[in-house]
Amino acid sequence: MVTSGFIHLPSSITSLINMYSRCNQMEEAVLVFRDPYHERNVFAYNAIIAGFVANGLAADGFQFYKRMRSVGVMPDKFTFPCVVRACCEFMEVRKIHGCLFKMGLELNVFVGSALVNTYLKVDGTEDAEKVFEELPERDVVLWNAMINGYTKIGHLNKAVVVFKRMGEEGISLSRFTTTSILSILTSMGDINNGRAIHGIVTKMGYSSCVAVSNALIDMYGKCKHTEDALMIFEMINEKDLFSWNSIISAHEQCDDHDGTLRLFGKMLGSRVLPDVITITAVLPACSHLAALMHGREIHGYMIVNGLGKNENGDDVLLNNAIMDMYAKCGCMKNADIIFDLMRNKDVASWNIMIMGYAMHGYGTEALDMFHRMCEAQIKPDVVTFVGVLSACSHAGFVHQGRSFLTRMELEFGVIPTIEHYTCIIDMLGRAGHLGEAYDLAQRIPLEDNLILWMALLGACRLHGNAELGNVVGEKITQLEPKHCGSGSYILMSSLYGVVGRYEEALEVRRTMKEQNVKKTPGCSWIELKDGLYVFSMGDRTHHELNALINCLCGFGYFHDEVMHSF
Repeated sequence: MVTSGFIHLPSSITSLINMYSRCNQMEEAVLVFRDPYHERNVFAYNAIIAGFVANGLAADGFQFYKRMRSVGVMPDKFTFPCVVRACCEFMEVRKIHGCLFKMGLELNVFVGSALVNTYLKVDGTEDAEKVFEELPERDVVLWNAMINGYTKIGHLNKAVVVFKRMGEEGISLSRFTTTSILSILTSMGDINNGRAIHGIVTKMGYSSCVAVSNALIDMYGKCKHTEDALMIFEMINEKDLFSWNSIISAHEQCDDHDGTLRLFGKMLGSRVLPDVITITAVLPACSHLAALMHGREIHGYMIVNGLGKNENGDDVLLNNAIMDMYAKCGCMKNADIIFDLMRNKDVASWNIMIMGYAMHGYGTEALDMFHRMCEAQIKPDVVTFVGVLSACSHAGFVHQGRSFLTRMELEFGVIPTIEHYTCIIDMLGRAGHLGEAYDLAQRIPLEDNLILWMALLGACRLHGNAELGNVVGEKITQLEPKHCGSGSYILMSSLYGVVGRYEEALEVRRTMKEQNVKKTPGCSWIELKDGLYVFSMGDRTHHELNALINCLCGFGYFHDEVMHSF
C-alpha cells in the first residue's frame, strides 16, 4: 500500500487499524492512527477504540474517546457501543448515557444492548432494567445481553425469569440464548429445566450445533447424568476439543476414573490434541487409580508442549496436579523433583508433599517438609495439619502427634476439626493406646462423627479388644441406627473372628442379612501397556480374566476356589 500510493486513500487508515487490531498488534495500530498524512476522523477513532476494547484494553480505548471529544470530533452511533463497553465505573456510564440523550441515540438497539451489559457489570441493575424496558425494539441480541449480564453478576434466577419472558413474548431463541441458559441451569443444578431446554433445542434443530451439544454435555455431566451426556457426545459428527473436554470432565466429576482414562485414550486416537483443561481433568483419574504409566505419559506430553508454564512462570495448579499424581502413585522421588523445580509454590504444593510422604509411611520426611514450609514462611492451613497428624499416625510418632494437636491452634491459629481428631484417634489406636483414644473420642468438643468411631473400631480389631469393640460398635449403631454401613458390620465380624468368638461373628453376619446390608463388591485394576483393566468381584466380561481362570484351573485349581480368590 505504501509503495503503490494506496496509503493515502481515505479508507486505508481504518482498514489498517482494523487489521492490526485483529492481529493483536495495537502498537502498530496506534502508529497508523498517528500517521500525520492521515485524517483522524470519526471512522479512525471508531476503529482504534474498537480495537482496544476487543483486545481487552478498555481503559486505553476510553482514553482515545476522551481525546476524540477534546479535539472536537463528534462521535456517532458506531462509536458508543464500544465506548460504553469500555466504561469501568457507574458514573462514567451515566455521563455517556446523558450524551446519548442529547444526540438522540438512546433508543438505538445496539447502543441499548451495550448500556444494558455495562450497567449490569458496574452494579447498575435498576438502570439496566430501565434501559431495557424503554427500548421500543428488543431483538434477540438485547434479550441475550440481559440474560448474559445477570449471569455475570450471579443473579441466575433473574436471568431465568428474563428467558421465560422471552418465550412468552414470542422471541425466537438463538444458539447463543440456548448455550447461555444451559450454562445457568448447569450452575443451578436444575436437571429438569435442563431437559426441557434439550427438548426445545431438538425441536429448533440446534442439536446439530457443536457449541449447543457441548453445553448439553456439560449440563448433564455436572448434574451427574453421564449416560445422557455420553449419548449426546456420540451423536456429534465432528467433535471438537471442547466436546472431548466436556465428556472427559463429566466422567471425572462422577468419579468414573476408568471411564475418564478410556475416553482420553479415544481422544488421542481421534488425533485431537489435549490442552490444559484436558490434562487437569485426566490427572486426578491417574491419581485415584494409581495409573503411573498414564500419568508419566501425560507429564511427558506437558513437557514437550510446554504446558507446565504460563506468562507468570510456573503454572502452579498444573504442576500441583502432576505432583499430586506422582505422590498418590507412590512415586515420591518424581514428586520431589517437580517440587524442587517449581519456582512458585503455594500452600497446596507443600500440602501435597506432606500428605504424599504421610500416606506412604515416610513420617520423618513429612515432618521435615513441614519444618521447611514454616522456614519458607508459608502459613500452614487445615489440610497441612491433616497431613502432619496422618504422618505421625502412620509412623507411630505418638508424642509428636499429641504435641502438634496442642500447638496447631496456639501457634498457628488453626482450630482442630473432626479430621484432625480422627487422625489422633487413629494414631493412638495404631499404637495400642485404646483407652486414651476412647477417652479422647468422648471428650472431643465437636458433633459425633461416624468416621472417627470407625477408626477406633478398626483399632479394636487390630489389637483384638472385643470388649471395647462392642462399646464402639453400639456407639456407631446409635449414630446411624437405620443405615449403619457394611463397613462397621464387617469390622465387628472380623473382630469377633480374631478373638475366636465365631458364634458372635456369625450373628453379626445374620444381622446384616436381616437388615439387607450389602457389602460393596471388591474391585481391582491392573495397568498394562495397552490400557487399564478394571476387575470387579464376579466379573465375567473380560476375556483376559477368563483366560487366566482357565489357565489356573489347568494347573489343578478348582474353578470355585479360583473365583473365590478373585
